[in-house]
Amino acid sequence: MDIFNRLAPFIQDFIYNSGWTELRGVQVAACEVIFDTDDNLLLSSGTASGKTEAAFLPVLTALHEDPPSSVGVLYISPLKALINDQFKRLEQLILDSNIPVCKWHGDASPSKKNALIRNPAGILQITPESLESLLTNRRGACLKLFSDLRFVIIDEVHHFMRDQRGVQVLCLLERMQNLTGVVPRRIGLSATLGDVSAAEVWLNTGTDRQCRSPVADEGKKSVRLHVHRFVKAGDGDETNTDSGDREHFEYLFRMTLDRKTIIFTNSREETEFVLANLRVIAQKRKAPDVYRVHHGNVSALLREQTEDEMKSSDDKIVAGATVTLELGLDIGSLDQVVQVGAPINVSSFAQRLGRCGRRGQTPQLLFTFVEEVQTTAADSLGPINWAFIRLISIIELYTKERWIEPIPPQRHPYSLLYHQTMSHLRSGGELSPARLAQDILSLRSFRYISQEDYRTLLGHLVETEHIQRTENSGLIIGRAGEPVVNHFHFYTVFIVKDYYLVKDENRAIGTVDKIYPVGVRFLLAGITWETAEVNEKAKVIFVRRVPGVSVVDWDVDFEYELHTTLVRKMRSVLLGDEGYAYLSDSCAERLEEIRFLARNSGILDEMITPLSERKYAVFPWVGTRQLYTLHYALLGRGIKSNVPWRACVYLEVYFGGGAEELRDIIDDILRSGLDPHSLPLPDDIQIAGKYNGFVPRSLLRKQFAEDFLDFEGLKKALSPEP
Repeated sequence: MDIFNRLAPFIQDFIYNSGWTELRGVQVAACEVIFDTDDNLLLSSGTASGKTEAAFLPVLTALHEDPPSSVGVLYISPLKALINDQFKRLEQLILDSNIPVCKWHGDASPSKKNALIRNPAGILQITPESLESLLTNRRGACLKLFSDLRFVIIDEVHHFMRDQRGVQVLCLLERMQNLTGVVPRRIGLSATLGDVSAAEVWLNTGTDRQCRSPVADEGKKSVRLHVHRFVKAGDGDETNTDSGDREHFEYLFRMTLDRKTIIFTNSREETEFVLANLRVIAQKRKAPDVYRVHHGNVSALLREQTEDEMKSSDDKIVAGATVTLELGLDIGSLDQVVQVGAPINVSSFAQRLGRCGRRGQTPQLLFTFVEEVQTTAADSLGPINWAFIRLISIIELYTKERWIEPIPPQRHPYSLLYHQTMSHLRSGGELSPARLAQDILSLRSFRYISQEDYRTLLGHLVETEHIQRTENSGLIIGRAGEPVVNHFHFYTVFIVKDYYLVKDENRAIGTVDKIYPVGVRFLLAGITWETAEVNEKAKVIFVRRVPGVSVVDWDVDFEYELHTTLVRKMRSVLLGDEGYAYLSDSCAERLEEIRFLARNSGILDEMITPLSERKYAVFPWVGTRQLYTLHYALLGRGIKSNVPWRACVYLEVYFGGGAEELRDIIDDILRSGLDPHSLPLPDDIQIAGKYNGFVPRSLLRKQFAEDFLDFEGLKKALSPEP
């Protein structure tokens, strides 16, 4: 029997009524795994490839044939917007079935949530934070809701794997399994995965199941790429300094006119500035205002309006975004995607590329960047535009080799260890130290954390009164811990900044992280506002709209890193003489200039290049983690070292001896081995975590040394090839 005939009758009707001529390869493969095995399933394929239907067609058929006595499917999404989007799609799919679907997040209907608890069935769509709240505060309801749970569908797996929320999700699923005694099958959905085997391990965590990752032949896909460059004169003349920006905005206006487009940037400030300037140009040209801004500080209502307009409006909407539109929201087909500047890494490029291209048409991705020509530079490396070289390297790695960064494991997530400890105590009440340790450390996400480390954490939490001992020698939430676990932000494991709400009369525009006093102008949602009134107690800034383009700035809240493979590709681009068809003439000329500078500086041939009498550039051509390892190793030898910026590919080293002597010291470091715990790390060094402030410094230092620094990777990269 073919796959179509094995599907439930209401699904067959849906396929007929939707005008499908056949099932896609990924959908057939998913059905075979769900119908014929008891394994977990990982579906990794491009945006709009039918992954969601691939998961739900066989799962809903299984529920139809053998209805569970509780919720049968738990769908976990990183975004409420994704849940709302999938809810609309599922409603059509299950229209003629008896399978209900319920949204469960902060904006969802309380009455429908209560109705589901009274009569649990069908599909429950939820965010990790809402699931944390449910499991912490309503264990009895969880037992009833999930007593016969068959499937857990985790959307955007690659997003969760890179984030502490992913550790939270895995902990929650194991806690649910321990509560109900039920181990549902897991289905992971992802658009970009560099290492499928690592994703399989992640998805299987705590299930003791095998995972299948069927590969559906999607055929070779071509893509149309173009990189265009604009130049600021940079000679002190304000008119000339701005000319490159003006030319850039005029070009973007022409290239996006009457084309449905997402313009991606790497910061909220740049998104705001670009879209505001496009709106001003449109006003001058009497063109329609189709410009929208979509990032985390724009109000949810305005973001949803943008999503709806992009999906259904007759206007060709141009939306500026950061990472918020990388994920798989259904916004219909696009004419193109524009990236301002270089993507931060290959994974981001793959995500953004996946958003463009109508079905059956060639995806089009346009890159633009503006650079200031430096007439003077502190050293010979100053004129090299590293972001431009990174951009070419990213394009080459993905389009030619389909390489994407592997996701580094999180072996010591102490911030999450604190969070899950407090959540478990709040949920279960008083527990003995031994029972608490057993419950928490048995979670597979904490398998690398020792009993000794956990005792250190618990001792610290008792000392700081986050937990306290009872007369029975048990542990409960303490005086200092109560306000933490009772705060509504406790369920989130990502940092929620203290923002000020910006309102135009009674309409929320979004949030900013600082007060703009009365009369000051700033950008938000691509529009310039002037502060009319500030209510500091309520944290509200009342504004009125004004013409022109202003600026806005948020504190930097993310860090990114480069992988050794990407850095090595940058070196090969500089070494080579290959031309790239997607570069404009100006870009091709700039590449040759940079190649000339790099070759003549010596950085491509020698690890150590003199910059001045006592200053050297050290180019090991390794990733960020390995570079920082060498940085701290040199500090350990008493040699002053500096990483000029976070994603830099070289060290600045201040050394009184010669280059050969410095090279001998580096070789000795590699030969003699390195104990990362003995390095002169700053006292406040840490991997970012929301609850780090409640974790002992010694553990945060250990996490940085063991989860970020990479001596073995450094040694392997610098070892002579056999």
